[in-house]
Amino acid sequence: MAVSVSGHDYGDALRKSILFFEGQRSGKLPPSQRMAWRKDSGLRDGAQIGVDLVGGYYDAGDNVKFNFPMAFSTTMLAWSVVEFRGPMGPDLPHALDAIRWATDYFLKATSVPGIVFAQVGEPYGDHNCWERPEDMDTPRTPYAVSAQFPGSEVSAEIAAALAAASLAFKHDDRPYSRQLLNRAKTVFEFADKYKGSYNDHLGPSVCPFYCDFSGYVDELLWAASWLYKATKAPKYWNYVVDNRHYLNYYNLKTFYSVPFVGGSFAEFGWDTKHAGINVLSSKVVLKNNNYTDNFVVNSDKFVCSVLPESPTKYVSYSPGGLLVKPGGSNLQHATALSFLLVVYARYLNSTNQVIQCGDVKATPDRLIQLARGQVDYILGSNPKNMSYMVGYGGKFPQKIHHRGSSLPSLDQHPQRIGCKDGAPYFASSGPNPNQLTGAVVGGPNIQDWYDDSRVDIAHSEPTTYINAPLVGVLAFFNK
Repeated sequence: MAVSVSGHDYGDALRKSILFFEGQRSGKLPPSQRMAWRKDSGLRDGAQIGVDLVGGYYDAGDNVKFNFPMAFSTTMLAWSVVEFRGPMGPDLPHALDAIRWATDYFLKATSVPGIVFAQVGEPYGDHNCWERPEDMDTPRTPYAVSAQFPGSEVSAEIAAALAAASLAFKHDDRPYSRQLLNRAKTVFEFADKYKGSYNDHLGPSVCPFYCDFSGYVDELLWAASWLYKATKAPKYWNYVVDNRHYLNYYNLKTFYSVPFVGGSFAEFGWDTKHAGINVLSSKVVLKNNNYTDNFVVNSDKFVCSVLPESPTKYVSYSPGGLLVKPGGSNLQHATALSFLLVVYARYLNSTNQVIQCGDVKATPDRLIQLARGQVDYILGSNPKNMSYMVGYGGKFPQKIHHRGSSLPSLDQHPQRIGCKDGAPYFASSGPNPNQLTGAVVGGPNIQDWYDDSRVDIAHSEPTTYINAPLVGVLAFFNK
């Protein structure tokens, strides 16, 4: 395994960051399952309406399958393989398995013509229980969007995931790759034809959990960008170019009396795809030596928004050097933005470009250095000398906010643990009995402080969309 000059074993961290996804699996687990304390769960998902919706991932420490963030995590895993399959080495098959676990599920979720399933599990019932996924008895309600009740953001993000995954599997399983791409085209057409937000049509079932704050147009352009990359069909590129002016707008929305401003060149994550669209599309125009195109200009502005020495810096940094943005699960920003930095640095290196942030020059090496600093911080180079990846390093979170990890496994406790029976385990001051290896938690606050507590959800809960971009960044540094 390659060990960096900082002393971090990126190969070990990469292996564990992929292994984490096995701990989030829903459905019938395969014989190859390595995280052995997890067992089968959600085996009747969709049965009440006669549709097979078994499989996919739990998004975080709960037992709901939220397809919007699940699809983004899948897109990022696929992009990681597309960009960095070489340095993944022996972990590449496991990365492809992680993608396939989601795409097999998304093929099911888009198998009924005119319908896209957006979620499985009634979230309020689920969040009122502290029980293992193997025991859950809360309503597994399926929620769907349709022509009459559209949800363009969730449909388009699923299309993006399928298109990106088709590229990831192109060298390894061509028939499967074609199947994914064909479905991606169909789902994108559905998302584009029946425009509307799933906020409006699924309401409190998706809000406040995964409200779409930035509108659905960015997901449509994101999906079209991936379809162009996968097909080279001009109609998808034209779609992105013809509609990209929408990315310049700020959308002010209010949910539950809280105003949110979403959408700009500086944003990237499960909700907002703007910076990702610009970086992904910049590769096309940079190849044509078009350095003044909006995709390049906005990608440069994104870099200037995160560079610590930039006069137009848009984010904050902790005393220990962690990139911080408002809200919970902050490490999702550190991992997703670091991913864009290393990818864009590769694109710039191929054309010998340097970014100008006012009077500050940013070379591709500087972008890589910034991303490395974020990764090293997560892995333990921080004021607490603590890794925020479970199972990596000598000191890491022991009491993460995660039902399966915090409750004894079926091997340890074969008897059922009911909805409220898990409360003593949640309140326990002891470490979680099951190690969710590779899970990256929400992380410390802006003062570099981390309280290892299950109750502190914003900081101690791991999510798939924190880990997914980190897989690619770790692969990049695993040289």
